[in-house]
This record gives sequence, structure tokens and C-alpha cells, in this order.
Amino acid sequence: MNLKTPFHHSCHPNLQILNRKFNRNLIVHKPTLRLLKLTNNPIFISNCISPSNEITEAIAEISPIEEEKEEKVFVVEQTQLFEEISDNNIEEFSENDSLWSQTMEIAKFSGPAVGLWICGPLMSLIDTAVIGQGSSIELAALGPGTVFCDYTSYVFMFLSIATSNMVATSLARQDKSEVQHQISILLFIGLASGFLMLFFTRLYGPWALTAFAGAKNAEIITAGNTYVQIRGLAWPAVLIGWVAQSASLGMKDSWGPLKALAAATAINGIGDIVLCRFLGCGIAGAAWATMASQVVAAYMMVAALTNKGYNGFAISIPSPAELLQIFTLAAPVFVTMMSKVAFYSLLVYFATSTSTQTVAAHQVMMQLYGMCSVFGEPLSQTAQSFMPERIYGANRNLAKARTLLKSLVIIGALSGLILGSIGTSIPWLFPKLFSPDPEVIREMHKVLIPFFLALCITPSTHSLEGTLLAGRDLKFISMSMSVIFGLGTLLLLLLSKSGYGLAGCWFALVAFQWSRFSIALRRLTLPNGILYSEDATHQLGKLKSV
Repeated sequence: MNLKTPFHHSCHPNLQILNRKFNRNLIVHKPTLRLLKLTNNPIFISNCISPSNEITEAIAEISPIEEEKEEKVFVVEQTQLFEEISDNNIEEFSENDSLWSQTMEIAKFSGPAVGLWICGPLMSLIDTAVIGQGSSIELAALGPGTVFCDYTSYVFMFLSIATSNMVATSLARQDKSEVQHQISILLFIGLASGFLMLFFTRLYGPWALTAFAGAKNAEIITAGNTYVQIRGLAWPAVLIGWVAQSASLGMKDSWGPLKALAAATAINGIGDIVLCRFLGCGIAGAAWATMASQVVAAYMMVAALTNKGYNGFAISIPSPAELLQIFTLAAPVFVTMMSKVAFYSLLVYFATSTSTQTVAAHQVMMQLYGMCSVFGEPLSQTAQSFMPERIYGANRNLAKARTLLKSLVIIGALSGLILGSIGTSIPWLFPKLFSPDPEVIREMHKVLIPFFLALCITPSTHSLEGTLLAGRDLKFISMSMSVIFGLGTLLLLLLSKSGYGLAGCWFALVAFQWSRFSIALRRLTLPNGILYSEDATHQLGKLKSV
């Protein structure tokens, strides 16, 4: 270990100890002792001609080879001493600096990466704000419509996880051809899944909306189906864009999603204003604007891959072995995302069993919640990108992994408080941005407290679950989420049957989110957990099995 920066011995107590130890070792250095013995010998002194001769003869008696060996031993002893003091004390001295540097690194990576998750909810939020100024029926229709378009897309989050994982692993091997091949097969899977969802929307869209809104809400179903069918045309582009964005994140590039977000937001906002406000197209105009913005965002992400030296327009059919590899990584993530999507869908289902104004209020609050909660997703992506090298890498360091998790949780807690405060203040202070209907505004104000409680814990939960994904604790993630989903569904059913209305739905969401946080935190702080177990063989074995 090389300490290149000079320190004054009085600048830190630990370095004072180091100075005393260093001086003590100098005193007992063997050549120096031999020289002192010679100079203290009376016979030797009496035969000296001069002090200079005395020193010269004493030094001459010391063997150069022996002195060289002893000097080497001395240097090794001092180096070990420096390492011991550094490991035990200097690391502690710089802990705060390390935590701050990791926090800044997380912020630089995760900030632009928000664009990966924010596009869909942001487009729906803009649609909600524009449509709410015109018709309460069309605003209510956006509820089941956006659930079908946005929440169903989260089912394919496994494509994002598998892409970033496989690309990052191949880049670590410095195998560019393997990266290109993996991008090509994942683009094929995204394209095939997109066309599958397109056909499903065309054939079963009205049936799905009827299941959500109920057969008695014919006007809501008609308007919602118009919205769903138009946005469904963008399904292939949406999933291809997800793969391309995840590949960019696997390459540690988070600016691509930010550029795509800026372009898509501008197109959707301008399109909504022109088509809905000036041309009077209503909910259909909002759908066309959103669809166009998603297509442009997908094209930008694919083009960004081309700029990095990869052919983002090449697709390859995966082999059965490659499909199995992707399935092994994606299956637990699929179960987890399905549980989330199913629970959020149940919230909309129970809300639609009430009045039209209640459904409209729930639509506004859910869109705000989705818009704010996606800011926590980059924390999960950061954990998945940076944790594996600390848990499984050649320079495995669980202490640094725990420090990184601490940074993620701190950022998540601060983000949750900020997002919760902003998200709650918007419908509280400016409710007419979404609807001028007094009954809709009254229903929105009833759920402000559970809205804040559910939102403030969400970013920290994402950081914990991202760490579990990075540690390949996939079985626990899928099983725990399934259990939480089952218990949350029972609670939601009880509160709904007891007549708590929309407030009951949102308090069930609070219980769902805080349960996820508590269970993940408990798992990561176990003494034999992935961040504390020193059994590297066991950890690597688990990684290979995955």
C-alpha cells in the first residue's frame, strides 16, 4: 500500500501512534545497535585516531550484504505497519468522504436514468390533465385505459432486467460481439412481445375494460376502448425502446433515456394541446399524441445504440438455450412485477365500483402516484449495476456493499419525503389542474394522507429490492411479493366491503408498500444475509445456479 500524500504527525491521533511506532523501530534497527556498541567500547575509542576514523571503521565492519537484507526487512516491517494502521484507522477516518462520493456517483448515474421509467406515466399524466378540463366521463375512462396500457407494460419489466444484466456481464468480459448478439436476440423478443400485445389489445381490449369498469359503465368502456386501441399501436415500439434503454444502462449510459424523455414529453404535450384543446379530438387526440411520443422515444434509444458502435436495428432469433437463460433471470422478476401490477389493478377495480366522480379522483391520484414513484426506480437500477462487483467480484468487499446500500437508502428516504410533499401539495393546492368538478376535488382530498404515506417509502423500497436482485436472492423476492400480494388483496377486500370507499383502497396501498420495505430490510440485515455472509463459495454457488 502506497501512501503518497504527506501527513503531519499531529493531524490525527492515529498518525501520532504511527509516528511513535515508526521511531521506535528506527531505534532498534540492528546495524545502528552494532554501531552504538562499537562506539561505546573503551578499547575501540582508545585506538581511534579521530572521530571520523572511528565512524569509518565501524561502518566498514558491517557487511554490505547483511545490511541490505536488514534494510529490506525493515522496509517490509514499516510497510506492514502502515497497512495495519491504514486498514484499522485511516479507512475509518475517510468513511464520511466515501459515503459522500458514493452518493454523488449514485446521483450522477440514477438522475438521467429516470427517463427509463418516467415516459409512460408522464404521458398518461399529461393526458389526464388535458382530458380533465373537458369531460369527467373521459377522465374516468382514462383510469382503466391507462391501467391497461401502462401497468400491463410493467409485466415486461423482465426484458429490462435481463437486458441490463446480460449486457453488463458481456461488457465485463470485453466481448463486443457477444453484446451485439444479446442485444439482437432481446430486440427480437421485445418486438415479438410487442406484436403479441398489439393483437391482444385488438381482440380483448373491450373485454378487459368491461372487467375493470363493469358492464353498467357503458360510456366509460366506449371512451376507454378508443384510448386503448390507439395507444396499442405503439406496443412494438414501446418494448423495443425498453430493451434499447436497458442496454444503454448496462453500458453505464444514462443520458440516452433523458434525451428520449425530453423529446417524448415535448411531442406529447404539444400534441395534446393541439389535438384536444384546439381540434376538439378529446380522448382520441390524447391517445394519438401519446402513441407518437412513444414511437419517437423508442427510435431515439435504438439510434443511441447505433452511435455506440452497435447495430440497434439488427434482430436475431434466440436459440432454446438462450431462451432458457433469459427465462431463468426473468421468471422471478416477472412474478414480482405481476404481483405489483395485479395489486394496482385491483385498486382501480375496487375504485370503479363506486361513483364516476370517485373513479375520476382515483385516476388523478394514481397518475400522480405513478409519476412520482418512478423516481425511485433508478435506485433499483443503480443497485443492480454496482452491487454485483462488491458482492461477487474479484475484489469482493461486503463493507463497501453495505456502505453503498446505506447511500441508496438515504437518497431514497430524502427522495421519498420530497416527492411525497410535492405530490401531495399539487392536488391539495391546485386540484383544478385536473378537474373543475367539486365532487372530484372532494374525493381527491380524502386520500391525501395515505397518498403521502405510500409515496414517501417507495424509493427506499426500490433500493432494497434492487439490492436483493443484485444479490440474486430471486426466490425470496418472488415468494415474499406473492405473500404480500395475497395479504394485501384480503385487506383491500375487507376495507372495500366495510364501506371505507376510496380511502380504504389507499390505506391498503400504504400497508402493501410498508410491508415490502420492512421485509426487504429485514432480509438484508440478517447476519447470514448476502451483505454479511463471508462465505464467498456459497454466494458464488448461488450465482452459478441462477
